[in-house]
Amino acid sequence: MEHIRTPKVENVRLIDRTAPRKATVGTLYLSATHTIFVENNPETRRETWVLHSMVASVERPPTTPSGSHLVVHTKNFQVVQLLIPQERDAMDVQASLARLSRPEKYSELYCLSINPNANKEEREESWSFLDLQADYRRMGVPNNLWVSTPANSEYRVCDTYPSELFVPKSATPPVIVGSSKFRSRGRLPVLTYFHQDTLAAICRCSQPLSGFSARSQEDEQMLEAIMKSNPGSDYIYVVDTRPKLNAMANRAAGKGYENEDHYTNIKLQFIGIENIHVMRNSQQKIIDVGELKTPSMGDFLWGLESSGWLKHIKAVLDAGVFIAKAVAEEGISVVVHCSDGWDRTAQACSVASVLLEPYYRTMKGLMLLIERDWVSFGHKFSHRYSHLEGDPKEVSPVIDQFLECVWQLSEQFPCAFEFNERFLVQLHRHVYSCQYGNFLGNSQKERRDMGPLQSHSMQVSAFLTASSSVL
Repeated sequence: MEHIRTPKVENVRLIDRTAPRKATVGTLYLSATHTIFVENNPETRRETWVLHSMVASVERPPTTPSGSHLVVHTKNFQVVQLLIPQERDAMDVQASLARLSRPEKYSELYCLSINPNANKEEREESWSFLDLQADYRRMGVPNNLWVSTPANSEYRVCDTYPSELFVPKSATPPVIVGSSKFRSRGRLPVLTYFHQDTLAAICRCSQPLSGFSARSQEDEQMLEAIMKSNPGSDYIYVVDTRPKLNAMANRAAGKGYENEDHYTNIKLQFIGIENIHVMRNSQQKIIDVGELKTPSMGDFLWGLESSGWLKHIKAVLDAGVFIAKAVAEEGISVVVHCSDGWDRTAQACSVASVLLEPYYRTMKGLMLLIERDWVSFGHKFSHRYSHLEGDPKEVSPVIDQFLECVWQLSEQFPCAFEFNERFLVQLHRHVYSCQYGNFLGNSQKERRDMGPLQSHSMQVSAFLTASSSVL
């Protein structure tokens, strides 16, 4: 509450964007977690609530004779326009929202700063709703080809990976450790999906530290072990999701991609998904098109085309389709990576899983897929979705693009999915809202180090499933 300069402002006007001359007069309240507008009309008393963690920006255009405007943009693309009579009040509200929407530490986030209306048993039950090890068992893992390794217990090998990893049975501890040392941020190739019919697997990792000529015997042995874990194939695909020029440029920094002369059992495939900065700019162009006051259809289509958004969505889908065909039709295992292996890699692997496995097209299955390929494998939720005050260049709509890919598929094959777009919209909202605990932090280790996360917050998956009847 110490960040709220003005908790209540009267005679505020909520402006209807579709009809600017129509405005509703009411009172604006600022609480620790929400900004609330309440109509003065005693018959309706309609309320508009904006969660502070959903606020993307607050703009204050030049003051007019009728008062000061505030334009609140939210992370789920809503716009709230307010007209406040006194400029001083408008400045106080803007300053308060700027601070309340940019918490500086995890303890200030919504799910950790309130006491949820749930007892300890309900909170623990919500966190046990998704069981990743049960999902691997459903895929038939571990088996005589893939086994669990204790190498990353206490996150010794890679602090952005989960503590329990599945690797080829033939991969020895020295090979595992050596491979991790040759991969960016220690993210060695590990199993994320196993196809029981073809015995082909999807593995994920980060780029090798190959530079122009470096090589690692252990890393080459790891990819050889992945190939041998599929008895029906004598090679594997390595899918580099980046544009080839970007991958080549990384060689100058001592990174890069696999040299096919050193890895004799691979076929290298570049996909061409752009980096987080290109995607952030592309989304902003789409948002700008949506905020045009009176756009014609031509304006909208031109803006959509010039943003490149659908081109990027197609690139992610293309990556998923290539991987899914390799695994299901060719019976070839695939190793997927980008630069660090937590953005484009998560997109490609999870789209492929949705295409391959009907279970991931159910509500619980999709949430379990996100828990595995995004949450546990170290997608940087707090950085990408601006949960805390930080570098704006780290923000990017990575999971937004995955959810749109799922939506595009559900539009083409609606009977193949248990859920509809309302479920995806709610899921998207809670990635940003910080109302639930499972999307906080940038890695499994970071969430563990938060301490009271599971005892002080709920898990969103149980909530969304329980609410399925109204979605």
